Amino acid sequence: MTATATPRITVGWHIDLEFEEDSHRTRAAALVRLSDGTEVRAHGYASRHPSDEDQQRVGEEIAGARALNELAMKLLTKAHEEIDEASGRTSYPLT
Repeated sequence: MTATATPRITVGWHIDLEFEEDSHRTRAAALVRLSDGTEVRAHGYASRHPSDEDQQRVGEEIAGARALNELAMKLLTKAHEEIDEASGRTSYPLT
C-alpha cells in the first residue's frame, strides 16, 4: 500500500499598511484580512525629536514596525482564544 499524500492548500493574507505624517509624527495603520474574512487592525506611532533630521522613511519604518508588532500580538491572542474555545480548557499563552 502506498501512503496518500495530504493535499496542500495555499492560503494568502494581504496586509495593508498606511501612513499619516506631519512634521514631527508618523502614524501607521495596519490591516490584515484573514482567509475566513476576519479583519484584524493595529496602529503604530513614531515621533521625531526636534533636533533630528527630517527623515520621512525612518518614521514610516518605526511606526510601521510598531503597527506590525501590535498586529502580530493580536493574531497570537486570537489564535490562543480559538485554541481555548475549541479545546474547552485554558492553554498556555502563545507569545
